[in-house]
Amino acid sequence: MNNIKIFDNQKVRTLWNEDEEKWYISIVDAIEVLTQSDRPRKYWSDLKSKLKKEGSELSEKIGQLKMKSSDGKFYKTDVANTEQLFRLIQSIPSPNAEHFKLWLAKLGKERLDEMADPEISIDRALEQYLELGYSQNWINQRLKSIEIRKELTDEWKSKGIKEGLEFATLTNIITKTWSDKTTKEYKVLKGLKQENLRDNMTNTELILNMLAEASTKDISEATNPKDFKQSKTVAKQGGDVAKVARESLEEKTGKKVVTKLNAKAILEEQKKLK
Repeated sequence: MNNIKIFDNQKVRTLWNEDEEKWYISIVDAIEVLTQSDRPRKYWSDLKSKLKKEGSELSEKIGQLKMKSSDGKFYKTDVANTEQLFRLIQSIPSPNAEHFKLWLAKLGKERLDEMADPEISIDRALEQYLELGYSQNWINQRLKSIEIRKELTDEWKSKGIKEGLEFATLTNIITKTWSDKTTKEYKVLKGLKQENLRDNMTNTELILNMLAEASTKDISEATNPKDFKQSKTVAKQGGDVAKVARESLEEKTGKKVVTKLNAKAILEEQKKLK
């Protein structure tokens, strides 16, 4: 389960291993937030060499896992579990070291809490969006969109749709139908690379995307598609519901709903209004 966690307003890539019940954290990301280096990969390369010369076993035990890069693709990157990272921090002079250790300890506890009570994960998301500066109104819409997305993916799973490529294909059909843009085209319009598309939608875009996904789920439940091909037809039908709403709104306002406005621009605009 890949996640982006926030430490002092900086993103840290993490991955939860269900079997081991452990977090794995991108070492490069950890080094970047600890040192504020503009070349964290070089810093890590030099540190690995130093540890090896000192006879440390830590560098030999570091593994690699696939994590999303800035280009949106997944590549193998060096990762450490929290215990390994605690040891690694001892070799990194940083005023943030103790703060980061507390953050790591909290990270482990939070995941165990979320497994016991899923509602806690929603509260965590709320806190993170607030820390990043999003408005309460936008956050409410975003959290609702997460709930609707989960209901849709649960419906897909019940129909035998496979996570990964098939999920992505159906999502792309929904997005293309209601917005007239593929997911990739939508992200290009907003100037996004690694960033999450939904995290960069306006309130109106979020609402229409929710309508498209909720409609797809409802139609799927009503028509009971038998295979992936039929589910693609349902995805287009769900997207069409939101497309009609978008076109009606654009006709009445004279303004395009899908725009290049992204989170950075939205947050800057909100600061001006304060």
